[in-house]
Amino acid sequence: MLKRHHLLIANKFHEETIDRLDQQYQTHHLWKLTESQKKLLIESLEGQCRLVATASWNTDPLIYNLKSLKLIACFGVGIDGIDLITIRNRGVRVTNTPDVLTDAVADLAMGLLLSTSRNLVNADKFVRAGSWQKGAFPFGSGLAGKTLGIAGLGRIGLAIAQRAEAFKLKIEYHSRSKVNQPYGYHPSLEALATASDFFLCVLPGGDFTKNCIGKNIFKKIGPAGIFINVGRGSCVDEEALGQSLSNGDLGAAGLDVYSREPEVNPTLTTLSNVVLLPHIGSATLETREAMGQLVIDNLNAEICNKKLISEVKN
Repeated sequence: MLKRHHLLIANKFHEETIDRLDQQYQTHHLWKLTESQKKLLIESLEGQCRLVATASWNTDPLIYNLKSLKLIACFGVGIDGIDLITIRNRGVRVTNTPDVLTDAVADLAMGLLLSTSRNLVNADKFVRAGSWQKGAFPFGSGLAGKTLGIAGLGRIGLAIAQRAEAFKLKIEYHSRSKVNQPYGYHPSLEALATASDFFLCVLPGGDFTKNCIGKNIFKKIGPAGIFINVGRGSCVDEEALGQSLSNGDLGAAGLDVYSREPEVNPTLTTLSNVVLLPHIGSATLETREAMGQLVIDNLNAEICNKKLISEVKN
C-alpha cells in the first residue's frame, strides 16, 4: 500500500495534484509549518521518508537536510530551483514533467507574439474607452515574411517554430549546438538578435544564462523589433529591458516570466508597449492535470522499484 510511504511536499505547487497525493501517501506539508516546526518534522522523518514532491522552479532548502532522501519529483520542466550539485553528490535522483506542457507553452508564445505585433491589448482598451468613435486605431505589424529568432531550440522551441511556420515566418535559432532541423543557426545571441524581427527566449534558468539578454541584445533587435520571453525571467536584465522599451531601442515585449516572481519590475508595469502575463505558460486545466499525473507516476515508480518515467539525467 502506497499510503504507508511517507512523502514530504515542499510547497503548494498544484492543489489538485497535492490532493491526489494526500490520498495515496502519508504526506507532510512542509510549507504550512514554521521554520522550527519544519526542522523538527524533517528530523522525525529521517530513515522513514525518501520522497519529496516540489515545484521545479523553487523549493525549500530544508529538504536537503533529509538524509534518507532518494527522489525529488518536480512539478515543472526547468529545474533551476533545485540544488543539483548537492543532491547528485548524495545519489538523489530528480524527475520533472517534460513534453506534457510543450503545446500549452508554445501556444502561449504565439499568443504573445500576436498580441505584441498587432497591439491587441491596447486595441481592446481602445474600444472599451470609446476611442474608436474618435478615430482609427494605429496599425500593427504583420508576421508573414518576417524572421523569428528562437533562443533555445529544445522541445518547446521546436514546437513554437512549427507553429510559426504556419504564419509564414522564417525561423532562425541559437542553441548550445546545432540541431538537425531546417532552420538557420547562429553561434551567438547577438548574431541571432541582429537577424531577427522577433526574438523569442525559451532558455532555461541557471548561472549560465543569468542576465544573458540585456541592452546590447535589445538594441540589435531594434526599434521595430519585438522580444518575447517564455523561458526564464532570470535570463533577462529587466532594468535594461525597461530602459530599451522606454527609449525606443526596442519596439515591444511580451513576457510570461520574471526574475523575481511574483514581483514584476515596476518600470515594466507602466509601459504600454509590453504585454505582461502572470507565468501562465502551462496553465491550462489539461496540461496541469497531465503534469500532476507525471509527478505521481514517477513517485509510484520509485516506490515500486521501476524505471522512472522522466528522470533528469544532467
